[in-house]
Amino acid sequence: MRPEEGVMQSRAQAMQALFDILDDQPVIVCNGFPSREAQKIKDRDGNFYMIGSMGVAASIGLGLALAKPDQRVVVFDGDGNVLMGMGTLATIGALRPKNLTHVVFDNEVYGTTGNQPSYSRVVRLDQVAKAAGYATVERVWEREDIIYEFTHMLANDGPHFLLIKVNEQIEDADRVALDPADITKRFRTAVEQGITSSS
Repeated sequence: MRPEEGVMQSRAQAMQALFDILDDQPVIVCNGFPSREAQKIKDRDGNFYMIGSMGVAASIGLGLALAKPDQRVVVFDGDGNVLMGMGTLATIGALRPKNLTHVVFDNEVYGTTGNQPSYSRVVRLDQVAKAAGYATVERVWEREDIIYEFTHMLANDGPHFLLIKVNEQIEDADRVALDPADITKRFRTAVEQGITSSS
């Protein structure tokens, strides 16, 4: 049994807490249920929903953070996605973009495809991020700690890695209603104008 069990939020609950704090920061959301849940909780022009392309949300977030150093960039990722794109952690640690906050919702399963166990049950992704060179690395599961750490990270130089242990509960959320071209167009406009509020 995981030591956090019994106090963990669902991913949707944790995501809601983060959206309540966010202002105009662009957010890259990994593929699968995280994007579906994000759209239901807080659809914003500044949300970039991944449709497929598993494992590259952090890469896109890194590219945006480097291209827009004056904007705070946030990535909503999952343990399965991080495991698939593990090399990106090293790249972020090496390039050290001060304006990037990498949030990982870790439920230890591949939830979108049927809850097959992921290796995050035995590989501590927060420890990997620390070894890779992230400036700040925190592991949380309770709502108060989620809010405190995320608020602190948005206000300080990174790169930051916030691993949120969540349970396996999935929000009843429809597929992302926009096609990839429309997602890209509205996101690009929002980032260029510095406006990422609800559409």
